[in-house]
Amino acid sequence: MDERLLQIREYTGEGFQPLVHFGSWRVAVLRPGADTRAEGITKMERHTETDEAFVLTRGKGVLLIGGDGAQPDGVLAANMEPEKTYNIRCNVWHAILLARESRVLIVENQDTGTTNSEYAALTPEQRSLISQIEKREAPE
Repeated sequence: MDERLLQIREYTGEGFQPLVHFGSWRVAVLRPGADTRAEGITKMERHTETDEAFVLTRGKGVLLIGGDGAQPDGVLAANMEPEKTYNIRCNVWHAILLARESRVLIVENQDTGTTNSEYAALTPEQRSLISQIEKREAPE
């Protein structure tokens, strides 16, 4: 197919990969990796200029929310349901737990990255809570 008419993209690797860019937005896929399991989640991030939308297309996922203060405050868990859109609001700390074979579609501003995002290390207590959430929600 002529790419000027139709682009077809897929990603079979690990982690985050942008697939489609247009104007000010992009569509990406997130697949399980070390930083989507409790033992590998050492920080939360927030985007200071944009919301970010997540859609679970396969498997199990849990969005981890740390509030909108200067640093993550606690950890709230939102179990994702397939085909529902979860919009993380601008300036909200977040991370994600994913089970093996899960897939998440992400829609965000194309320039979302280190220049307009902040990262905060999690405390040992927050990391312990994330491990408990993973065990309770069992994303395997």
